Order: sequence, then C-alpha cells, then structure tokens
Amino acid sequence: MPKHKASEALDSDSTSDSGPDPEPAPKKKQKKEIKKPKEESEDEGEDHKYALSRSRFVTVREFRGKVLVDIREFYEKDGEMKPGKKGISLSVEQWRKLETKMEEINESIKAIA
Repeated sequence: MPKHKASEALDSDSTSDSGPDPEPAPKKKQKKEIKKPKEESEDEGEDHKYALSRSRFVTVREFRGKVLVDIREFYEKDGEMKPGKKGISLSVEQWRKLETKMEEINESIKAIA
C-alpha cells in the first residue's frame, strides 16, 4: 500500500504544479502580437495593389518580415473585396526570377496564340 500512497502524492504534486498554467498565457499573447502586425501590413498593402481584372490583383506586401508579391483572386463580401484561396505569393527572389523569364514567356505566348 505505500506504493499507492506514493503515486497519489506524485499525482497531487503534479496537479498543483503551476508550471503548465503560465505557458498557455504567453503563447496566446504571442499569437495576438503576430496578428497585430499582420493587420497593419494589410492596411499598408492597399497602397501597393494593382488590378489585373475586376477580381484579380497583384499586391506587394510584407508578411512576417518578408516582402511578398501576391497574385490573387478576390471576392466581394459585405461590400468589401476580400482575398480568396486562389492565388500565389512569390518571394522577391522568385519574382526577380520570373522577371528574367518574361521575354521567353512572351515568345511562348506568341508561338501558341
């Protein structure tokens, strides 16, 4: 029976440990801190938004400290244009590589069209 009492003592010690309780609080704070800059960068991105068509836009924005060129389809909801799932975000390096291929891409378009 002493073994059971020892395990009960361990159980009661582990439940009264305050270690796990503080951990979720900082994680929640970190998530909130990450969301705030994202919202600010979305507002700034409006100045760098270029229409390709009525529902497609190229947006240059910053996300998590990196500059991205976002080519995306938007949809209207409650009178606002919101980004949809269809699209791609290119890093500056990927965008520069695409720029170097533009002449070849245009030649391919002419050959096929």
